[in-house]
Amino acid sequence: MSLPPGFLDELRTRTSLSAVVGRKVMWDARKSNQGKGDMWAPCPFHQEKSASFHVDDRKGFYYCFGCGAKGDAISFIRETENTSFMEAIEILAREAGMPIPERDPKAQEKADYRSQIVEVMEAAVQHFRLALKTGAGSGARDYLLSRGLDEAAQARFDIGFAPDARNGLLQALTAKGFSEDLIVASGMCARPDDGGAPYDRFRGRITFPIRDPRGRCISMGGRAMDPNARAKYLNGPETELFDKGRSLYNHGPAREAAGKGQTLVVAEGYMDVIALAEAGFGATVAPLGTAITEDQLRLMWRIHPEPVIAMDGDKAGIRAAMRLVDIALPLLEAGQSLRFAIMPEGQDPDDILKSQGSEAMKALIEGAQPMVSLLWQRETEGRVFDSPERKAALDKSLREAIKKIADPSIRSHYGEEIKDLRWQLFRGNRGAGGGNNSGAGGGFSPQGNRPAWRPRGAPEPASPSAKLSPLAGANDTGIEDRLREAVILAACIATPQIIERFESALEMIQLSIPEHNMIRNAILASFNGPEEGFSERVAQICGEDALVKLHSLSHVRIAPPVRNPGNVDIAEMCVAEELAKLETRRGAIREISEAMADIPNLSEEDEGLAWRLGQAAQARNKATRSENEDKAEYDMAPNGARLNRLERNALADLLSKISTGAASETNENDP
Repeated sequence: MSLPPGFLDELRTRTSLSAVVGRKVMWDARKSNQGKGDMWAPCPFHQEKSASFHVDDRKGFYYCFGCGAKGDAISFIRETENTSFMEAIEILAREAGMPIPERDPKAQEKADYRSQIVEVMEAAVQHFRLALKTGAGSGARDYLLSRGLDEAAQARFDIGFAPDARNGLLQALTAKGFSEDLIVASGMCARPDDGGAPYDRFRGRITFPIRDPRGRCISMGGRAMDPNARAKYLNGPETELFDKGRSLYNHGPAREAAGKGQTLVVAEGYMDVIALAEAGFGATVAPLGTAITEDQLRLMWRIHPEPVIAMDGDKAGIRAAMRLVDIALPLLEAGQSLRFAIMPEGQDPDDILKSQGSEAMKALIEGAQPMVSLLWQRETEGRVFDSPERKAALDKSLREAIKKIADPSIRSHYGEEIKDLRWQLFRGNRGAGGGNNSGAGGGFSPQGNRPAWRPRGAPEPASPSAKLSPLAGANDTGIEDRLREAVILAACIATPQIIERFESALEMIQLSIPEHNMIRNAILASFNGPEEGFSERVAQICGEDALVKLHSLSHVRIAPPVRNPGNVDIAEMCVAEELAKLETRRGAIREISEAMADIPNLSEEDEGLAWRLGQAAQARNKATRSENEDKAEYDMAPNGARLNRLERNALADLLSKISTGAASETNENDP
């Protein structure tokens, strides 16, 4: 129904949002200011103790700072009372004393035509119900009883039977005064292409009425009794009433049950819905023989914010679940998502209920996995990530998937969750001493400490005796390394824009102490979100004390990236230099330690040891020299401009020569 211009504005003007909301909440007297229409209460949409739900009565809007729920009086009625848009308007209009506008003549004429089709559909339902009780329906009755549906269950869902006759329904409906054109328009009969007499669309099938949320029959579904039938299940065609992609089986009863607190379960077919509803899962719906569409997803979210998709455990069910992920990602909103309960292979919900009972089904529903887990499973299952190229391909596919999410906050949280799962896959197993990175993650947690990690193929740490040797002791740079590590971590926190460039290096670097490990993990877990509030997110993961301790180091406080936060050029140059020095020093020390450990096994004629020590010393000296050499190509001028150092030095030499020459001339001319 179309409403005249200005009606909704007038309705909102006459409606007090605080009065509408006040029926569902208890206002917080300490925070609320009724005189200004500024009201606060615990949110009715999620469980909380503090009053984070705000109502601005003057503007007519509400917002929850906890779960993000927002809207006006109409959306509040729709969400809390589980009604449609027009039903919410009718409720508010009655309370405001406003009559609903009359429809225009054409709209009324169309509504009358639709009402006639509804009458045809209801007559067809009764015809099929009666046919189920006849001798022709004995086979159908036996089948339904074998599936656990007694007469009471059959009556609750108006299950019927369409005898295998060409025009049995057509004759019954025309006898009741319905025209052939109206019967064909309902979809219950079809007309041949040659324009001959209509024939029944449903023949030799058990029938399941498809009803809209208001309970009106809008179409019919049928299951063939003949195992050789071309289609096991058949739905009516799209009509004036029925749009297959915008309808759900058992919509009305499921909405009512969900409004009483049940989780919405989405099954695959009629029999699964009926079996679940009979077992106590009343909030169950099903798409109508096709993959779930965007419109059906929106209908589900209007019923419940987080439906559970109960997919069969066969390959077709898994593929359908994976396709649904791509459809749902762009539509996600705060508090609005999907969970997936994958049945054991070869079983559907009806099988679970019969073999294990409702408690087993309840456990599957309560243990449903979030959509991010299914996305991760789709991208990693059955694949091996034993090379940088394969890992990069995984990263690319995951980034492309996450980009589909429109909500920036949800996109950020998905990125964090994917990063955690990636660590479990690539690092958790290796930290435990094994794993081939072939699709299953370990128990890595960015908050926890983990065993020291070694790059694949790297030598074992030097033995204690080698570490205690004078040669190795002379090159001990443990304190210096910890300071370099601290500068790298502090630079990343101060300028998170550089993390993406150094992400791989940060993952690979060996850190000296558990606190640095913890901070590094927190940085990598947090950088996928917005730059604003980055350090706070890191602190939430690793703890405020760890960051305070990090920034209390004098070497960190005077580091250029810390003194110039947000300066990408300075931060990049500093981190790149510190990483290079760490790697060079550690490589030299490792080589010397290994050479010392090999001394007892060498013969007097073996010259390899001398060569190795020489190479190690050379690398060590090169690293030492690099500390004293300033190789930066550019300097930063006082006004922020970048000056080429070679050009600046050449200019300085020229000015010096000019100054020297001028001084000489002055001396020569002096008396």
